[in-house]
Amino acid sequence: MRQMLTSFWLALFLLQLPSPLFAAAPPLMLANVYRDDFPLAEYRVSEKFDGMRGYWDGHRLFSRGGEIIHAPQWFTDGWPTVPLDGELWIARGQFAQAVSIVRKQTPDDAEWRKIHFMVFDLPAHPGVFDERDAALQQIVARVGQPWLQHVVQLRVSDHDALQAMLERIVGQGGEGLMLHRGASLYRAERNDDLLKLKPFQDADARVVAHLPGKGKYAGMLGALEVETPEGVRFRLGSGLSDVDRRTPPALGSWVSYRYNGVHEDTGIPRFTRFLRIRTDK
Repeated sequence: MRQMLTSFWLALFLLQLPSPLFAAAPPLMLANVYRDDFPLAEYRVSEKFDGMRGYWDGHRLFSRGGEIIHAPQWFTDGWPTVPLDGELWIARGQFAQAVSIVRKQTPDDAEWRKIHFMVFDLPAHPGVFDERDAALQQIVARVGQPWLQHVVQLRVSDHDALQAMLERIVGQGGEGLMLHRGASLYRAERNDDLLKLKPFQDADARVVAHLPGKGKYAGMLGALEVETPEGVRFRLGSGLSDVDRRTPPALGSWVSYRYNGVHEDTGIPRFTRFLRIRTDK
């Protein structure tokens, strides 16, 4: 019965008109942070791939920020005329290389042979996540391309098993885990139907000033002054390489940082460390 329902939803879904091209950011579901009090039995768990978010609208690939991704024609030939949500990824620990390849205005065929589109959702499908995931598996299997891959979703019994899975993935060089609520619809907003779990917290902030270095960093960047979307400003210096200090992220650009909690009185993140420039924002 379930297989018949899945096939019905898939047939109905594939009859939809192609989605429009996006002049702004595509309508993506965004993740909240996992906490121990979430009902884990309701979620499906997968690896969090450290790549660049990609949105296939049925015609072209877009970044999270709405920029066109200039993939070679062969890369997307045969893809469905329905939206796909996923991550453009090479391998664990290869984030910078993946972003460098994907952001080129003129694609390099040899470089794109390294890229995989790890798809984890069907944004326009009318069903709940479990139904979307079953339909997605069928679509990927029908396309039959090694660089278009369905992200495997697993059930995890309890929090201890989830932590063990996290430790294994991170120990192998992975970034963390993603959790999708099985009974949820795709909603283009940040909500608890999609969760992320990492060994540390991370967030993004906008660069508002370059603070000069002292001592061994004289003549270079000492720290970035950044501002969160909530308006909290703080200095970000730890984690910057000498290359970052000689050629710092531009004013107005966005960067990612890791932290452990916030100061209750000011809201400023504690133990911050620069991670990377967010070239997709």
